[in-house]
Amino acid sequence: MTATVDRTQLQTIISGLAEGILLIETDQRITWANSAALAMHGVEDVAQIGATVSDYRKNFVLRYRNNHVLDDDRYPIDRVIAGDVLNDITVEVTPARNRRDSWIHRIRSLVLTDAQGKPDCLVLVITDATDRFAAEERFEKTFAANPAPAIICRLSDLRFVKVNQGFLDMTGYSREHILGRTTYEIDLFAEATGRALAIERLSEGRTIPQMEACIPLPGGDTRFVIVAGQPIEMGDEACMLFTFADLELRRKAESALKASEERFAKSFRLAPVPTVLVRLKDFRYLAINEAFTTSFGFADADVLENSVAELNMWADPKARERFLKDLSSFDHVRNFEACLTRKDGAELDCLISAERVTINDEECVLSVVLDITERKRTERHLMDAIEAVMADTSWFSRGVIERLASLRHPGRTVQEATVELSARERQVLGLMCQGLSDAVIGKRLCVSQNTVRNHVTALYRKLNLHRRTEVVVWARERGF
Repeated sequence: MTATVDRTQLQTIISGLAEGILLIETDQRITWANSAALAMHGVEDVAQIGATVSDYRKNFVLRYRNNHVLDDDRYPIDRVIAGDVLNDITVEVTPARNRRDSWIHRIRSLVLTDAQGKPDCLVLVITDATDRFAAEERFEKTFAANPAPAIICRLSDLRFVKVNQGFLDMTGYSREHILGRTTYEIDLFAEATGRALAIERLSEGRTIPQMEACIPLPGGDTRFVIVAGQPIEMGDEACMLFTFADLELRRKAESALKASEERFAKSFRLAPVPTVLVRLKDFRYLAINEAFTTSFGFADADVLENSVAELNMWADPKARERFLKDLSSFDHVRNFEACLTRKDGAELDCLISAERVTINDEECVLSVVLDITERKRTERHLMDAIEAVMADTSWFSRGVIERLASLRHPGRTVQEATVELSARERQVLGLMCQGLSDAVIGKRLCVSQNTVRNHVTALYRKLNLHRRTEVVVWARERGF
């Protein structure tokens, strides 16, 4: 029978340590455990841990962190008995009686020798790493699930050790293509304005501020991003966590906006009709095109930064105010007729159309001006000619007269102007135009007043009119 060695003094020294201590005799008996070791196994006394190494194996299931169950001869306690020296072996310990509980132990070993230098007592020193590994596991899950692109490199050799799906999706790299490569092989700070600062901070393990950069992609293209670095620890290793914000969509949008603005500028400048751009809030001119300069004689220096009121191009200030009021109330104005003044004082009849637009985040008004001076002059000449012709209609047939009347009132069609009237209806209509009453017309034509009224009613129906004055106006316009 093996004698029990009195280790009271040793137990007194180590009983209060935060680390768990298990004392194992050379004959594989577990003789003592401090309170920390008991707590790390979820028991209250050493007997519940096991009287021997064999009992320990029955009472607790040990796994590596990869979930691989340890064989009996690979338990840390067995390896110590076999003479191995342990240094920070990490295992997951689960009670066989209650598989719901588990702890993460980091174990190292000590061998106490007697006076002759022979092993006298074996010691397992246990550190509870449960909380730490739980935190790391939460970090792992969060890191992997986070849609924001992220990658981690080890500071000792600057090799990438972790990458999440967000980074792989953003860049098109595979996980195997990233892990194990260095920051020199995949340059995260290519074309960055603060590249020198980033490399300096990375070498010192210090925080890297946000900066814009272009990450090289597998196919040779680049990805425009904002990148920042934050030093972290993973296990006992110092690392750098890089996070990214994808700016590629912004770059594409900016490129598209720039191209659109260039197209707008070219179209604006080369438009064949006078075009101006004014700021909505104060109606100050921002740009004019060449056609505007040609038509109105104003150069950029005469117009730009002046307000619509200050330039004083509107012959009628009230018309200008109505136009500006319509612009303030609605998104657009169409075919606003106004008289505008050239730089030399000549007046032009114009049709103005305007539309609200946003340029460089500023509300503006884009206006086009159509010079209709010649058209208005031609129309006036035509109307004067028609008036002169219709002053004496004796030379023209009724059809010609009716078509001339139609030209004087463009809204009426030729069909409306040409109405078939009987000879008697024409006589009645002519006398109505002289202002005679039905009774006087009856005496003139030697017919009864009722007969005259019947003819007047027929005229109302044929002309689609309802009052005597409307009939007279209709007839006079047609030369009666």
